[in-house]
Amino acid sequence: APDDVFLLKVELSYLDGKKDEKGSFVIEVHPEWAPLGAERIRAIVEEGAWHTARMFRVVPGFVAQWGIPGKPTVAARWRDFRIKDDPVREDVQNLKGYVTFAKSGPDTRTTQVFVNLADNTNLDSMGFPPFGKVIKGMDVVERINSKHGEKPDQGEIQSSGNAYLKQKFPDLTVITKTTILDPAESEEL
Repeated sequence: APDDVFLLKVELSYLDGKKDEKGSFVIEVHPEWAPLGAERIRAIVEEGAWHTARMFRVVPGFVAQWGIPGKPTVAARWRDFRIKDDPVREDVQNLKGYVTFAKSGPDTRTTQVFVNLADNTNLDSMGFPPFGKVIKGMDVVERINSKHGEKPDQGEIQSSGNAYLKQKFPDLTVITKTTILDPAESEEL
């Protein structure tokens, strides 16, 4: 059913900025928290939109953000494919480990999301409803390379993709695979 909780596994390389350092984390997605957001997550994973995408904005004590597709043609297609805002719920907050769509104003969510690296409840009143939470691998999330902070230019990532990031920020943490796990697999976590 559309309201059923599902799990999203995100596999990474370049943890701590080192190519051979690999790991993964698992997000428990709650459609009842943010129905449109959860539906968009399924579409992103089914299309492989995050494959080889970089974790391009990592601010320690705040957020780790990703989601601009690595191929400019793919990024361009998704950029205008916006979804309406989900209402913020008082019982679901931007606490450490909770995952939320980034946006630039009302009804502008596309493919960018962030994991809260601390309790950021100030975001709740600003219209950022979480769609899920990290239930495994938060230690891995905390090893996403934060060396470059907010330096990577989002406009440049949209237009030039991984070519720009590989040249200027070659050690950014990379998404190697995203998988929606079925309930049988989730019991093995």
